[in-house]
Amino acid sequence: MSFILYLFTALIALSVMIFIHELGHFIVARINGVKVERFSIGFGKILARRECCSTEWAISMIPLGGYVKMKGQDDSDPLLRDYDSDSYGAKKPWQRITILLAGPLANIVLAFFIYLYLALSGAPLIAAKDYIAPVVGKLSPDSPAQKAGLKKGDLILAIGEHKIKYWYEIGEYIQQEADPVDITIEREGKIMRFSLSTKTIDDRNEFQQSIKRRIIGIAPEIEKNIIIRFGLRDALFYAYNETKKASFLIVRGIKKMLTGEVASSNVGGPITIFDLMMKFAQAGFSYLLFITALLSVNLGVLNLLPIPALDGGHILLNLYEIVSGKEPSELAYYRLTLLGWAILAALMFLGFYNDINRLIGGVDG
Repeated sequence: MSFILYLFTALIALSVMIFIHELGHFIVARINGVKVERFSIGFGKILARRECCSTEWAISMIPLGGYVKMKGQDDSDPLLRDYDSDSYGAKKPWQRITILLAGPLANIVLAFFIYLYLALSGAPLIAAKDYIAPVVGKLSPDSPAQKAGLKKGDLILAIGEHKIKYWYEIGEYIQQEADPVDITIEREGKIMRFSLSTKTIDDRNEFQQSIKRRIIGIAPEIEKNIIIRFGLRDALFYAYNETKKASFLIVRGIKKMLTGEVASSNVGGPITIFDLMMKFAQAGFSYLLFITALLSVNLGVLNLLPIPALDGGHILLNLYEIVSGKEPSELAYYRLTLLGWAILAALMFLGFYNDINRLIGGVDG
């Protein structure tokens, strides 16, 4: 498959995420009686358009986003006011909030169903490595597990009082338990219990920060190209858990960036996003679905940030109206909107800057 085809595939996947986001806004806006004047995939000059159901459906030149233009609401004209019965401005603040929430929630729901599909059809190792059976495959020499008498093939049933179903739970509960850790295993049909002290090592978390982690020195034995399938009940748990994990991961990442724990150089721009999606597309359809689900959660959560030009910023302004009983003044709304666009422009510039630095670094290396 050529570079152009991979790029086209990445664009389609990104467009689906944007379409679902805007569709969420569109559906809830229509439910609340708001006229949607335009539904656009992309920004800038309109390349193609069609009128249907009282809405202009358009594809625009810059495929890095999209928008739903509702009657009486336009970020490019913050002072626009329209109080006709079918306009956005005529609706109660709680109605506007539901419209604003619908886009991000649609992305999160999309991710859930992608994860569910992967679980039922067969998830690649990268998407479900944490959900393999908790069977000991390898023991590190002189590790606490080896010294205590654990063996290859042992099925871990419990850490302390915590029952174990998936491999990832072993590490989580070891961090929570005090030394010595009690481990219950099944070996050749017999239930056995061990008590062992953990070993503390230097490690890195998902943000590449140095951390201390307690281990017992065991690892699973994994086939590289293994496909992991789930029954319906486990698939639903997997989809819920992965959607939740992805959501909290981006929230934690934003928090760490704001507090300076993680460098701003980790912010990726459109080049990084497309490069990532193209690499996953090359690996196969299920890999592309996995990265699409992850990016869809990111799109949903990032849109909830309290930045005036984003859904989260508009939600905050509507909450202010509910609490205060009045709309923000036109001047305040105008200034906040300009501030929001300035913040978004700065973030886009930072993303592009980091993308170029990575490209230069890749060439130099």
